[in-house]
Amino acid sequence: MGDRPPLAHLKVIDLTRVRAGPTAARQFADWGADVIMIEPVTDRGDSVGSRHGSDFQNLHRNKRSLTLDLRDPAGRDVLNRLVRNADVLLENFRPDVKHRLGIDYATLRQINPGLVYASISGFGQDGPYRDRPGLDQIAQGMGGLMSITGIPGQGPVRAGIAVADTAAGLFCTIGIMTALLERQITGEGRWVKTSLLQAQVALLDFQAARWLIDGVVPLQDGNHHPTALPPMGLYATADGHVNLAVLGHAMFAQFCALAAADHLLADERFATPGARHRNRVALNDAIDAIMLARTTADWIERLNAGGVACGPVNSIDEVFADPQVQHLKMSRTVDDPDVGPIDVVGQAIEIDGLEPAYKTRAPRAGQHTAAVLAYVGYSEAEIADLRHRNIV
Repeated sequence: MGDRPPLAHLKVIDLTRVRAGPTAARQFADWGADVIMIEPVTDRGDSVGSRHGSDFQNLHRNKRSLTLDLRDPAGRDVLNRLVRNADVLLENFRPDVKHRLGIDYATLRQINPGLVYASISGFGQDGPYRDRPGLDQIAQGMGGLMSITGIPGQGPVRAGIAVADTAAGLFCTIGIMTALLERQITGEGRWVKTSLLQAQVALLDFQAARWLIDGVVPLQDGNHHPTALPPMGLYATADGHVNLAVLGHAMFAQFCALAAADHLLADERFATPGARHRNRVALNDAIDAIMLARTTADWIERLNAGGVACGPVNSIDEVFADPQVQHLKMSRTVDDPDVGPIDVVGQAIEIDGLEPAYKTRAPRAGQHTAAVLAYVGYSEAEIADLRHRNIV
């Protein structure tokens, strides 16, 4: 990114823990913002595993760490000094905690009217569930995802990733950037709010619309698309599986030609898009039998060459061995002179002429305390006193 990354002018205070908030903060850190993690002086063990573990390292790269006791007035004074020159503050306390500590938006806005204050909670800043503890799997269940995931009849299934957490972090980032753009015109900050439940419901997308507009309660459909014209789903092959997405009548005809299955086009049950939709179960059964005749690699080469959308089901190690994933640089290396290099997950955004920063591993707890305190005007003697009193 050269000498000045695109977000190098932004100063971000990160009070968040676990995953959703750190995910939002990481978006800014990767594009060059100065992100300062505010961590407790005594680790309470409510983070994502070991500090040197893969999850923590992936979430907190490119950030600086300041340890601070926010329960002490002297600790809050440190935070207030940071807020004076900050652009963004991120927090994911339960809604009442920030008010109890005196670090809520209304209070900090008096110090810095231009501050964009961002809150991520389990269920929202108000409403009947505001004080409940919220976690990703709880949101997956309450937000409907588990009811539509899995094979019909097997019961609810959680997604294999932290969908609600990650989505809440990304939605929060969008909200912050929107508020920052408005601030360029008004000079005023905003309070940006999202929650795991809101993020999960928003991600239901077309499944939510089926209920809201069509009055249909979606159910589990396994590995076949619940609404798209078949065949669109997962099919067994001679040695594995292939995801197949045959879009439109022309592609269906092409698939039949490549699969030596012209008899499907001659069958009145499958001859038209409407007929295929009405007879989707029978068509999927017929495709199942056809796909078993060849290996996964054979199908993928044959169908892609003929313009029919398909792909393998990769294990995670196979994902990062895939040549297209490698071309897209979805694995990036960060270095640490004391510990050595590690690979982390790359950014999913490309911006012409810019590259995200993969500079440093996650910091040691309090690694930058002295530097940050000096930046906001504390003398060496004052820093030593704060350390002596266990404020930092």
